[in-house]
Amino acid sequence: MPGMDLHDGPMPLDYYIWVIRGDGRVVVVDTGFGEEAARERGRNLIHSPAALLARIGVDSAGVKDVVLTHLHYDHAGSLHDFPAATFHLQDEEMRYATGRPMCHACLRAPFNLRDVIDAVTLVHGGRMKFHDGDAQLFPGISVHRVGGHTGGLQVVRVSTARGPLVLASDAFHFAENRRRRAPFPLVHHVGEMLDGFIRCEELADGREDLLIAGHDPEVRERWPELIPGFPDIVRLDLEPI
Repeated sequence: MPGMDLHDGPMPLDYYIWVIRGDGRVVVVDTGFGEEAARERGRNLIHSPAALLARIGVDSAGVKDVVLTHLHYDHAGSLHDFPAATFHLQDEEMRYATGRPMCHACLRAPFNLRDVIDAVTLVHGGRMKFHDGDAQLFPGISVHRVGGHTGGLQVVRVSTARGPLVLASDAFHFAENRRRRAPFPLVHHVGEMLDGFIRCEELADGREDLLIAGHDPEVRERWPELIPGFPDIVRLDLEPI
């Protein structure tokens, strides 16, 4: 079906946001989606992003910086929960989400129009910071455009005690997509996605345990819980189990 959201596939998907904490700074990576989007798309919303942040002592209303890896509904919803934030996005992603590719129903399907409008509103409100390719946001935190899944998808590289961790977002939904060089079927540019697998590996110094897939349930299974007995928040800065 031309307008089908290919996230509706046979493989189970987990939906994540990420939090980088250190040196007195909190940076949120992606903002998930809320109840309205969950109802519209038949998703099971177990926790809102703001509620999960509250569980670890982060008030979404006070967050100063949010990285949007791309503008699909499951990564760029709930923007209103971050009223104090500056948002970081690739130039190419805004062009992609508001330009000619959106004439195609299959590429348009994973976007929510209201989220795109919210992002444009942030631009006009002076709260969107654009990046063109590689950019150092803060010491130990950088973004890198890889494209593929969308025109301007960016991954985030974080310096941790155990090495350079790469939050790959939808550069690969599952670790097996990258390992087998088998792109997830929702893709704007197959060649860029394949190159993106290699780029992520390079950014992680070739270490499998530093590559974090965007929707893979194994992330929650392999990494230790931050709060004992609560499996939905894990610590990626620690070694996998």
